Amino acid sequence: MAVRRPWNGGVYQFDVWRKEGRSMATVNQHTDIWNTAGVAALPGHVSEEQFVAWAQANPSVRAEWTEGETVVMSPAGRDHNSLQIWLSYLLLTYLDHRPIGEILGPEFMVRLLGGRSRRIPDLLFVAKSNSHLVRETHFDGSPDLVVEIVSADSQSRDYREKYLEYEAAGVREFWIVDPLSHRIEAYRLGDDGRFVLIDEADGKIASSVLDGFYLRNEWPWATPRPTALSLLKEMGIV
Repeated sequence: MAVRRPWNGGVYQFDVWRKEGRSMATVNQHTDIWNTAGVAALPGHVSEEQFVAWAQANPSVRAEWTEGETVVMSPAGRDHNSLQIWLSYLLLTYLDHRPIGEILGPEFMVRLLGGRSRRIPDLLFVAKSNSHLVRETHFDGSPDLVVEIVSADSQSRDYREKYLEYEAAGVREFWIVDPLSHRIEAYRLGDDGRFVLIDEADGKIASSVLDGFYLRNEWPWATPRPTALSLLKEMGIV
């Protein structure tokens, strides 16, 4: 299995950034800000408690917090939302037939790294063995599976910042679904605690967390997209 590191124009940068002590939250931060007129501003560096209080006071704003920095995100667009709904329904239908856990999202926060980061994945899967970590407003720990759908303003965040945070937090599997490049990348956590790229075999990107489940790269971009039932029949789930 190949190990793939976060990519930046041909140079893998995050090991360098970490050595330099640079905050992952501030890298390319200008791409993550949208017009937040009327929203109470936060100071440049805030505690977890301050961020949570601010987020609760501004529920219409999509924002994450990492290393003391708040990152305000653009609202999801139509294509992003459509893909999110399709993936969610596919995973929920899978769990109807194999009830091994639950799907949360898209607006469900994850508290990572002992409170050093709060992220909002597009989707996350929590196995029954970790259900005790689900709180009313967030998941407190490392999800078994995280899905991020790439938007124009989230490329550095999804491919670099979140990749390293999810890896460091011990997320068992991480999918990056990229409508911009029509590409799916999936990673599993290796024995050494580093993400390993899940190789495509016979056109299938097979999950190591969801038994029998896989994606084909062409499915999310098809018009119309295949139905959940037809795909689960192909997988032999139903």
